[in-house]
Amino acid sequence: MLPGFLARAVETLLGREGRSLHLKAAGWATLVLVVVMLLGSWAVIAAEDGAERANLTSYPKALWWSIETATTVGYGDFYPVTLWGRIIGSVVMVVGITTYGMVTAALATWFVSREQKRHRHLAHEAHELCDETARALHERFDRLEQLVTGKGERA
Repeated sequence: MLPGFLARAVETLLGREGRSLHLKAAGWATLVLVVVMLLGSWAVIAAEDGAERANLTSYPKALWWSIETATTVGYGDFYPVTLWGRIIGSVVMVVGITTYGMVTAALATWFVSREQKRHRHLAHEAHELCDETARALHERFDRLEQLVTGKGERA
C-alpha cells in the first residue's frame, strides 16, 4: 500500500501535464527535502557515532532532529556535537528553508493567478456587456433618427 501511495504522491507533485512551473519546482524541492532529511538523519548518526556528549544516537531521534532542523523549529532537545554533524545540520537547514520558501511562493502564485483569472473573466464579461449596451443604444438612436427625419414608420 505504501509504495503505491508514494508513487501517486510523487506523480501528483511532479506530474508533467497540466502543472505550472512553480508547482513542479515546489514538488521537486519537497522531494529533495524528504531525501535530505532521511539521508541527513542517517549521516548525522554516522557523524555523531562515538562522540562525547552525543545525543543523536538512534535513527528515530535523528529523524525527529532533521524535521526540527528543516522546519527551523529547533527545540534544542537533540543537536549535533561534532563538526560533521553540524555541517550536515546546516545542509538540512538550508534545504528546509529553501523548500518552505518555494512552497510558500508556489501557493502565493496559485492564489494570485486564480484572482487574475477571475479578474480577467469579470473584465471580459464587462466588455461584452458594454458592447451589447452600445449596440442597443446605436439601434435606438438609429430608430429615433429615422422617426425625426420622417423616414420611420409610426405605429
